[in-house]
Amino acid sequence: MYPESISSSMRIYPIQVRSIAFLLCFFSLSLAVLVPWLDNDPFYKLQLEDEAIHSRQISDLPSVVPPEELTDETRSLPKHLTKVPQYVVDNCPLVHLYSEERYWPYDIKNYVNHFHLRESNGAKITTAPDKLTLQDLRAAYTFSFPNGTETKIASSELYMTSNEDFSKDPYWIVGSIPEYGTGHIKDAPAILIVVDKGNGWVDAFWFYFYPFNWGPFIMGGGPWGNHVGDWEHSLVRFHMGEPKYLWMSAHAGGTAYKFETIEKVRKLKRVNGKLQNEIIYRPLIFSARGTHANYASVGQHWHDVPFFFMPLSDFTDRGPMWDPVLNYYAYAFNGEDLDAIGDKAKEIGTEWLAFSGLWGDKQLPWKDSRQRWCPVQWKYIDGPTGPFFKHLERTSLCESFKWWNIWKGCPARRYIKRGTGLDAERNDVLGDNCGILLYNIRPLWLRGIARFLMWRGFVCAIMDYFTG
Repeated sequence: MYPESISSSMRIYPIQVRSIAFLLCFFSLSLAVLVPWLDNDPFYKLQLEDEAIHSRQISDLPSVVPPEELTDETRSLPKHLTKVPQYVVDNCPLVHLYSEERYWPYDIKNYVNHFHLRESNGAKITTAPDKLTLQDLRAAYTFSFPNGTETKIASSELYMTSNEDFSKDPYWIVGSIPEYGTGHIKDAPAILIVVDKGNGWVDAFWFYFYPFNWGPFIMGGGPWGNHVGDWEHSLVRFHMGEPKYLWMSAHAGGTAYKFETIEKVRKLKRVNGKLQNEIIYRPLIFSARGTHANYASVGQHWHDVPFFFMPLSDFTDRGPMWDPVLNYYAYAFNGEDLDAIGDKAKEIGTEWLAFSGLWGDKQLPWKDSRQRWCPVQWKYIDGPTGPFFKHLERTSLCESFKWWNIWKGCPARRYIKRGTGLDAERNDVLGDNCGILLYNIRPLWLRGIARFLMWRGFVCAIMDYFTG
């Protein structure tokens, strides 16, 4: 029994008591994130031990070597690779496409047939055909003037320009859906480029091509930032055949993870395309609706700003699964030479990878009836560059850095960055977004303030960056 004075006080002021209790609880939870041992986490000690072991393992590994600095002593692979290493195939990421996707993967060999080449000023390259093939793509072209003289033009100044109105969604811009059950897409090969990074390190770049990027909606308007042609990719970095890291592209940047962090899927092993009676665990990534940005979890993901911003978000779910291992062109780059691996890749050659122009139409002019503008973006913008111009030589896991990442940091996350929103999966306790702690706050406006000031704002971004 409480003393009468205290009991009557609690009866008279129940709201005040609950408010004080809530504030103390919220303060302790907030402090627990900043000071981890205050949350009485039974797994915390195990986590520290695991991180200490991993840190020692990483610190004992040799450095990554840029391909152009490789020597015969530092090479991890034969100089001219004739077969894709089995560990690369075994650890190829599976891709969950969005269930309501409109623009699916497609074969670049068929895609280019619907384009011709133009300069940025609109002049047509007459030495290239009106219906391109991959064999027509190369590093430079000859341009003929009316007076009979000629000049060389670097492909970096050129755009693939569609022969028909892409805004009407012709069949070739919609792409193809994966086969149910297998994940096979007959007419959408992925592109694999294996890059030797020396001292036992090997990078496996998996490129995914989509004919169209359907941009985000902002404040109910859009879509904005659409472009013809869309190259996305993931990078699995190995040391002595063991996968250590996985990086996945998203818009102008991406996210790196320690490989053991990523969700895995049980699959039968394939050797030379044939199923084996052996179960392996392959990593899983999620492709966002329309933009095809890649994430490690299901739900809503902010992008292009260093904090949660609902109007600028991507959405992922467990839609059709694509298995790139079932259909891909394979290449190897050693810092000097680019070699095709296998008959399939040799048929289309390597010259197309030297094309440094854009794989889609130039940004439509403002006077085009299809073009629109909002204060931060145009409706239709330039297409992307091809796989060989995604910084394959990098030693960092990240291809590029966001405008706000002025320190050029690229830490590999120890925990999956969870999506939010209606599609999010909240069946995990450890490693979930810090915003989970705020789900039960009432009233909603107080939760909104807390999210903005702490977890969904810059404070959360800073803590998330340094704690992984």
